[in-house]
Amino acid sequence: MARESKKSAGGIRWRLWLGLAAGTVVCVSTGLAALKVREYALTDSQFTLSRDNRAALTIQGLTYASHSKVQRVFATDFDRSIFSVPLDERRRRLLAIDWVEDASVSRVWPDRLVVRLRERKPVAYVLFRPGVLLIDGYGALLGPPSQAQFTFPVLSGVREDQTEAQRRDHVRLLLRIEEEMGYLAPDLSEVDTTDFDNVRLVVQVEHRALELLMGDGNYARRYQNFLSHYPEIRKQSPEVKTFDLRLDDRITAKE
Repeated sequence: MARESKKSAGGIRWRLWLGLAAGTVVCVSTGLAALKVREYALTDSQFTLSRDNRAALTIQGLTYASHSKVQRVFATDFDRSIFSVPLDERRRRLLAIDWVEDASVSRVWPDRLVVRLRERKPVAYVLFRPGVLLIDGYGALLGPPSQAQFTFPVLSGVREDQTEAQRRDHVRLLLRIEEEMGYLAPDLSEVDTTDFDNVRLVVQVEHRALELLMGDGNYARRYQNFLSHYPEIRKQSPEVKTFDLRLDDRITAKE
């Protein structure tokens, strides 16, 4: 019985060693094959991102962002294999470009890269000392593109030194006012959210720019009430351009 146990144990050990050896051979073979595949993908000319191929770098979703800035992200990738391009790093650089909200980079067999961009959507102008910028719904500041014209109101109360999150609060209030105003929103020339408790609007009424102190709510109802009484108000106070609407049942002309 003891001899049979020793033979059985010896057989198990040999099978174990044979299994380990076979596994090692498979791992080494797989590793060598992977290295050869990698070397092939990095060196074979069919995978080269060629400058002579106009479709080598395809950019989708680009409207306002700088085309040259997007191309510069991939400047060092030409004349190299598409499999050597660090996609995550290229995406990170794309996200740093003005107007780019999201981006993806994909390899397309055998020798192309496809860039897909989602651009930011501006909602208002902001005025700073250096000049005029646009701002999107998340509070990101955008340089106005030369090839586009927008009909947005000016958002006052936003500062360059504010964080994006702080600017976002001002933008949300602007969007809330526009939504509440509905079809009357195009009357807005400027929305001043410096004081959230007393929003100031500049509106165009009968071809005149009027300043309205709106308080912290009921914007549409207060404005509609003002419009319904404005013909009479203009007769009585033709030179007045500032009005206090903070009380729902009262309109006060500010001399």
